[in-house]
Amino acid sequence: MRYLGLIFKNALRNRRRSLLTISSLALSLCILGVLMALYYALFHGEAPKAQMLRVVTRHKVAIAFAMPVYYRDKIARLPGVKQVCTWQWYGGAYKDEERDRSKFFPRFGVEADRFFEVYPDYRVPAAQKLAFQKDIAGALVGAHLAANQGFKLGDKIKIKGNIFPFDLDLTVRAIYDSDIDADNLYFPLKYLQQALEARGSKRSYAGTFTSLVDSPADVPRVSTAIDEMFANAEAPTHTESEYAFGLTFLSFLGNIKLALISICGAVTFTILLVAGNTMAMSVRERVREVGILKTLGFTPRGILCLLLGESAVIAMLGGIIGLLLANLLIGVLHHGPAIVQQTKTLTLQPPVLAILLGFSVFIGLSSVIVPAWRASRMSILEALQDAD
Repeated sequence: MRYLGLIFKNALRNRRRSLLTISSLALSLCILGVLMALYYALFHGEAPKAQMLRVVTRHKVAIAFAMPVYYRDKIARLPGVKQVCTWQWYGGAYKDEERDRSKFFPRFGVEADRFFEVYPDYRVPAAQKLAFQKDIAGALVGAHLAANQGFKLGDKIKIKGNIFPFDLDLTVRAIYDSDIDADNLYFPLKYLQQALEARGSKRSYAGTFTSLVDSPADVPRVSTAIDEMFANAEAPTHTESEYAFGLTFLSFLGNIKLALISICGAVTFTILLVAGNTMAMSVRERVREVGILKTLGFTPRGILCLLLGESAVIAMLGGIIGLLLANLLIGVLHHGPAIVQQTKTLTLQPPVLAILLGFSVFIGLSSVIVPAWRASRMSILEALQDAD
């Protein structure tokens, strides 16, 4: 501790080099912090409380395959199930979406009379909720989506059909907000069913069923019961928690876990190379100073602690600044489109913070330990001769 003032003074003696080193560490740890926060949220995080009570049922083969809509009533009769809501992906294209991807947003047909029972966490004014449920061509849009696209209550929205052979002509009747997502558009499933019946379709199908259960403990039991009930049916099912269902969309992009680990490893290796080269250069340039310190009575252990401490201070400063930048970047991600629902609640959790701060110290110490050890073991004569 008695060398602490000297350590801080020497750490910033070459301000240009120290600033560049701290900046490179900060930017690298910022990237590493965001990636580790995302990895933790996806594979070690907990689902929001609202999602803990919902399970999603889809076709066992793939989500693109439909299921008979009568499955809903059978699922609703299972013990532990409070309510079931049917969903159907519409697809379509809004304006010049094919050229301007900023116009894209998810569009789902849902059972308007059941939807808010299954999703009580969606915050909608009572008057708007009632207007949406009464209008078969009404639209419920997320607050973030409304802000991005400029939607207001009463606006007309026309979506050109591509999966279904008809267009949607909707009117914005309600705007919802949610901590999980606020980027979707919902419209009454009756609109879809009537349009299909008008074109000769006699049978209704569903893309997914979302069930609200009594407690989180009922999720695995209800999921198993649903899949067993339809195991030998015309459309076998696969049921999982809503949180796990959201993660399945990542599988379309490949092995996300391996990709995140690989990127983190590459960033770590780059940090070690940059920091190791810069800090080792700083020690080699101070060989003469080491000889002078020894003539003043500094022991090899004291000199080693000084050099390691200077490197640790620089690494810690870079780590702290990097974590602050990562936190700001995560805040920006919260206001962007939800790639997965977890990006809306992404935070730097205490385990991630501890790992990154410890890693920054490890970088500082490991990058300078070898040259510092050699310098501290040199004799006074060797140090002065080397400098000359």
